[in-house]
Amino acid sequence: MIQALGASDGIAIGKAFVLPHWEWELPDQKIDVSDLAKEFERLYEGVRRSKNEIVRIKSELDEAVGVQESSIFDAHMAILDDPVFMNEIQGLIQRQYKAAEVAVKEAIDHFVTMFDLLDDEYMKERALDIKDVGNRLLKHLLGVPEIALPENTQPFILVVRELSPSQLIHMKPELVLGIATMIGSPTSHAAIMARAFGIPLVMGMEGKLDKSVATGDLLIVDGGAGVLHVEPDAETVTRYNEMRQRQLSDREQLLALARVPSVTPDGFSLTLAANISSLKELEAALGSGAEGVGLFRTEFLYMDRDHFPSEDEQFEVYRAAAIKLDGKPLIIRTLDIGGDKQLDYHEMPEEDNPFLGYRAIRFSLDRKDLFKIQLRALLRAAAYGDVQIMYPLIASVEEVREANAVLAEAQAELEAEGVRHRSDVPAGIMIEVPAAVAIADLLAEEAAFFSIGTNDLVQFTLAVDRMNEKINHLYEPFHPAVIRMLASVTEAAKRRGIPVSVCGELAGDVLALPIWLGLGIEELSLSAHAILPIKESMLRTRATDSRSVLEELLRCRTAMEVRERAANFHEKMAQRPVRLRPGVKSRQ
Repeated sequence: MIQALGASDGIAIGKAFVLPHWEWELPDQKIDVSDLAKEFERLYEGVRRSKNEIVRIKSELDEAVGVQESSIFDAHMAILDDPVFMNEIQGLIQRQYKAAEVAVKEAIDHFVTMFDLLDDEYMKERALDIKDVGNRLLKHLLGVPEIALPENTQPFILVVRELSPSQLIHMKPELVLGIATMIGSPTSHAAIMARAFGIPLVMGMEGKLDKSVATGDLLIVDGGAGVLHVEPDAETVTRYNEMRQRQLSDREQLLALARVPSVTPDGFSLTLAANISSLKELEAALGSGAEGVGLFRTEFLYMDRDHFPSEDEQFEVYRAAAIKLDGKPLIIRTLDIGGDKQLDYHEMPEEDNPFLGYRAIRFSLDRKDLFKIQLRALLRAAAYGDVQIMYPLIASVEEVREANAVLAEAQAELEAEGVRHRSDVPAGIMIEVPAAVAIADLLAEEAAFFSIGTNDLVQFTLAVDRMNEKINHLYEPFHPAVIRMLASVTEAAKRRGIPVSVCGELAGDVLALPIWLGLGIEELSLSAHAILPIKESMLRTRATDSRSVLEELLRCRTAMEVRERAANFHEKMAQRPVRLRPGVKSRQ
């Protein structure tokens, strides 16, 4: 058994297909000065073919897993359009008379080496993107075929040194039972795609294998535990087959809960809404029983193109979502760009710490022209459903007032133009920074509702960059400071009588359920795959019991104490049967 790093949940059992670690070996071929124009023509043709291929892949991914995951390939397209990358290649051809493929290979090596030297996990992962794009370009310049699949095309477990998004796509994900890599990070683009496809993935096996894995070896990948078994004995195979069957059975049984009301045994109702970034994701969320959308991330509508979306383009998307929800709430977050989300067609300023910089509501209030276009589209879409507006990264009363002033201007313009819209659209805010927690009582007088964004709130409260592998173990959502902040915000909202919901990863953690039930949170907004597990746990858990547990958690001094008490409570609740409506079997 090899203990590695779990990056995508699930169990896979099957034969290995080992992808060779392919490094391009190119002679340092020089060209004659008279052939410069021809070499540039080859380069541009290779870039054109690469872009066409990326467009095709992205279109297929939009249909398979949604816009958010397919936007990974927007980053690949941006590299091919990056003037620094292309100038490096062109310079090597023009000044050193390198053949196009040699220039591309040297440029890749230069940037990859430069990024690998940085003590930043995010930049190391972007080095893999550059290598991936460069390999695609080299493939077209050299005319080499795609990666060959095993001849029998039976499903297999892919073993590779490091995984790129392109490798996963060209391998046909439906044939990949599981994946094991020597190096890599759970936050890499390839890992994100593996999770989107539901492929079990373990990473970081380098230095842990007694002998190399060969094609045809029997493997077991446990993506949840981060474990790889090579040539396991019959007893281990039987045990994991039983575990896998239980997982599949559990998923099927969870689907029976999709139409069951999300009400605790003692009658407390907690709305389970969805986090989405596309209409495709909305379909999956509704299939899982989502009772609305608590967070529509509009930035992906901006990222999936080469220009700012027009009012009409936005309106059509928002309206389609409102109609599909058929009266269920649709909370749409205004543009949250900046930080790790950039636009290829709009240059953002260089910042030492972009997560604390020019982003989210700060960008919108600086570019009120763009902000008003989005608000007009939202007000128009609100005529077709229960649309609500939410401002991200609010830190002051002034920001809420300024945003609402732009909203009022947009409403007045539509009224004067005689354009169909709704004028009484609720405008709420996200609570994501400690400043907002400290003045939650003041903000509650300005906002129609609160949505607590736990990801950034934890990160900013603890001053921990969770993408930094050196310190990400300090990113602790169950830290006593976080629990107290959650209680403080909820209390302020209740005193003012405004709704409060929670979005972010913590909303989908079953250990946190007694916190939400104990606080009287009215809505959780979750990823589609988290809705049914949370609902199942909720159907076993009494709100009155949760209030008692919450009092204990608020007295805890360490995150470990909070986790232990929450885990003990969850285990106790897990022993209770789920009470379903007549006609549906209870689960023991």
